[in-house]
Amino acid sequence: MKINIVKLHHNAILPRYQTAAAAGADIHACLDAPVTLAPMERRMIPTGLAIGLPLGFEVQIRARSGMSIKHGITMVNGVGTIDSDYRGELGVLLINLGREPFTVEPGMRIAQMVVARYEVVEWQEVDELEGTARGEGGYGSTGHNI
Repeated sequence: MKINIVKLHHNAILPRYQTAAAAGADIHACLDAPVTLAPMERRMIPTGLAIGLPLGFEVQIRARSGMSIKHGITMVNGVGTIDSDYRGELGVLLINLGREPFTVEPGMRIAQMVVARYEVVEWQEVDELEGTARGEGGYGSTGHNI
């Protein structure tokens, strides 16, 4: 599959898959100078990229696990969704949950993006749902032997 992508800034770096089996392509900070995030500070980091997704696809922006475990750097919104009709610059909403300041360097890998197909559904209101073995069992309820 090919997806159109535009470099909005000369120093933008195209997304890169680090291995042949990687589901997520790393995306990079497009900065003119380093940006330091204090503990609990959040900031949108630009990527310098815009994409043209076809209808029926989204991009999920996800935190990089290495940055999360080593430095406490993750995403404010957990997982970001880029809709197929958005044509603006991609930004990554980072937050520093660590105890020390963290510096985002120009060109640094800051997140990963996964392209996913989705369905638009029609919601059908009913009076009740069909039963299942789990029923209304909440979190942790699926680990019991039946």
